[in-house]
Amino acid sequence: MLFDLCRQWFGEVHGWLFQSVVLPIVQWSGLSVYTEDAFDGTEEFLFGALQVLLLAAVLMPLERRFPRERWQGFAAVRTDVIYTFLHRLGLFPLFFFFAFRPMFDRWESWLHFNGWPTTNLETWWPALAANPLLAFAAYLVIIDFAKYWIHRAQHRFEWWWALHSLHHSQRQMTFWTDDRNHLLDSVLTDGTLALLALGIGVAPGQFLALVVVTRMVESLSHANLRINFGAVGERLLVSPRFHRLHHAISASRSEAYQGVNFAILFPVWDLVFRTANFRAEPGPTGVEDQLAGRDYGIGFWAQQWLGIKRLARVDGSVAPNAGRI
Repeated sequence: MLFDLCRQWFGEVHGWLFQSVVLPIVQWSGLSVYTEDAFDGTEEFLFGALQVLLLAAVLMPLERRFPRERWQGFAAVRTDVIYTFLHRLGLFPLFFFFAFRPMFDRWESWLHFNGWPTTNLETWWPALAANPLLAFAAYLVIIDFAKYWIHRAQHRFEWWWALHSLHHSQRQMTFWTDDRNHLLDSVLTDGTLALLALGIGVAPGQFLALVVVTRMVESLSHANLRINFGAVGERLLVSPRFHRLHHAISASRSEAYQGVNFAILFPVWDLVFRTANFRAEPGPTGVEDQLAGRDYGIGFWAQQWLGIKRLARVDGSVAPNAGRI
């Protein structure tokens, strides 16, 4: 009953916001052909707003009550709040999903016209079409597997690390840190994942659900919490302790590993590919060169500009200190 009431309330708010605000703007700008996408985008905006409210209501009190680290001030966290609103209110990654969708529609039409099978996962595994929950689980596993390897690449290649290091430069890590990313880094990762999702046949509604579930877990894993999920749970779902070690300055200095605990949702990928560390205790977070005085910026624009400057100075293909992040 409560779920039905919440869904009804959300639908009413979604309809009112779209009809009263979004649709008039779309029509005024002459973009009526994108009305359906604007309707879906409005839903993403509301989901993002609810996510932020829910995360703040639950995780902020928990971080105050059970912190992994205690600090005197939170000025360094304020910019992360900007990143969170920027990413959660619909700009990333649904923009890429809807931007690429017409291209994939034409591609599938061409394959069908020429008698070729499509890349849709349900074509290869028909049982998914009759079981939405199974389909969602399959898509979630595939997307998470891809995100694991994207994350490895962000640390492996010096040009990508020049951008991704901004995410690791936060010395006061909280649940807000999840969306602290250089915009070019977000374009690369979200664009790649949108292409993959479209390629395996993820529908818009399913993609929205995948984004919401993944982001909620990622926010929890970045939280400043002194908790773990136990010997079994730590191996089933990424915990704040497991992921904090990935952000620790002292995280694995072994060149063979090039860092540890890359998984986004499921630690099984780290277990299979031998990048898991369940033993070490997380220390201070950040990037090692910050100890030598390297500046990653405090404000949003300074951080973005410094990321571009780091990228411009890249002169190799593999990060020389990939095992020290």
